[in-house]
Amino acid sequence: MATYQADCVVIGAGPGGYVAAIRLGQLDRKTIVIEQDRLGGTCLNYGCIPSKALIHAAKVVDEIRENASTMGITVSDPQIDMPKMIAWKDTVVKRLTGGVGQLFKANKVEHLSGTARIVSPGRVEVKSADGTHLVEAREIVVATGGRPFQLPTLPFDGASVISSKEALELQELPQRLVVIGGGIIGLEIGTFLYKLGAKVTVVEMLDGLLAGVDPDLTAVVSRKLKKRGVKVLLGSKARGVERAKGGTLRVAVETPEGEQVLEADKVLVAVGWKPYTEGLGLESLGVRMERGFIQVDEAMKSSVPGIRAIGDVTGGPLLAHKASKEGIIAAENIAGMATVRDWRAMPAAIFTDPEIATVGLTQAQAKEAGYDIEVGKFPFTANGRALGSNEGEGFAQIVAEKGSGLVLGMHVVGPEASNLIAEGALAIEMGSVVEDIALTIHTHPTLPEVIMEAAEATLGHAIHAVGR
Repeated sequence: MATYQADCVVIGAGPGGYVAAIRLGQLDRKTIVIEQDRLGGTCLNYGCIPSKALIHAAKVVDEIRENASTMGITVSDPQIDMPKMIAWKDTVVKRLTGGVGQLFKANKVEHLSGTARIVSPGRVEVKSADGTHLVEAREIVVATGGRPFQLPTLPFDGASVISSKEALELQELPQRLVVIGGGIIGLEIGTFLYKLGAKVTVVEMLDGLLAGVDPDLTAVVSRKLKKRGVKVLLGSKARGVERAKGGTLRVAVETPEGEQVLEADKVLVAVGWKPYTEGLGLESLGVRMERGFIQVDEAMKSSVPGIRAIGDVTGGPLLAHKASKEGIIAAENIAGMATVRDWRAMPAAIFTDPEIATVGLTQAQAKEAGYDIEVGKFPFTANGRALGSNEGEGFAQIVAEKGSGLVLGMHVVGPEASNLIAEGALAIEMGSVVEDIALTIHTHPTLPEVIMEAAEATLGHAIHAVGR
């Protein structure tokens, strides 16, 4: 058994783990990263990056099929080469994951490939292809992320009943897809596949899509789905799946109108995400956990000295950028800096059509918190850049405290919402008031003008819209 010595060992090389390791390297702490799969974790390999690459590819196809003729461009029907599309996606992924490896080398971070188990504070056992090793370090950072939740009635088989991982590696476009779960992952993947030509049905147990998101925002996405022929069954529950002759899948679904049987070529189960902590030995060490999530303080310390945790294993929101920020916090705290988890704003984006992005409080949350609020809304239909791109659906909305004008929340549904929300995150983090945004000159003609005009609407004087 080989023994390695380090100042810190990071378990997991996703957007939390690799960022923590690089920052530790920058701070001259000898760091070893243990990863059982590929560098970059789920986000770079099986989630954020590959899904957005394929979403973009599907948008290109959609532009040709739906918008080109409107703009006076005649194009023959595009043909979808799934193997080539997936190969292109893989080149994007490999470039980024390869970059992580280069950054490790540049910052003197050592990478061990294998499965980790914490045998005691300061000691990690690693099982790899060439045997079992021991890593000794003063600090351990758990950054193992999460994995798709599996339904007992619809277990993954990797071929017919698939998770998001397999959905992003399809070599053949399914003609009929049933998506179990109307949350972020289900709708993002369902959207790009219907744009490529699949017939999609979404089965959601709750009474609305995208649980937890402002209903005003989700209503815009729901209308677009209906317009494009996506069937949505709300208040419905999948009971199981059978394989009929010819390989057709028959999904039994209990709906408010009675049981339905949906025929499909693939069934995507996207009903949630759970922390990946199995086999780490945390329970035997006495690490405090709730519903499988490791409980940590503002410095990312667990209940056991010398063991910290970051990212999805610590609980929601389950976001890659949250994991990265926590990785920096943990690293700097380990190095003796006074960095703690004290952000005001945590933005989130959903890459549906149109996109949704939010930061801060919704109207309902602000009222529940005791705020007297003012709300300003501005539609993309009144934005020249949006109309010139044939993307006039949706709006930007600002929630502010009445009187002081303090920005409490910003919510966008529409083109490039994922990019536009950064202005809201900055405003809330800085403690800005609505007037700060309204007085800031925004370039014309651009999409960010909707943020300026939403701020002006909050103040009661939007130029290009009537009322608030």
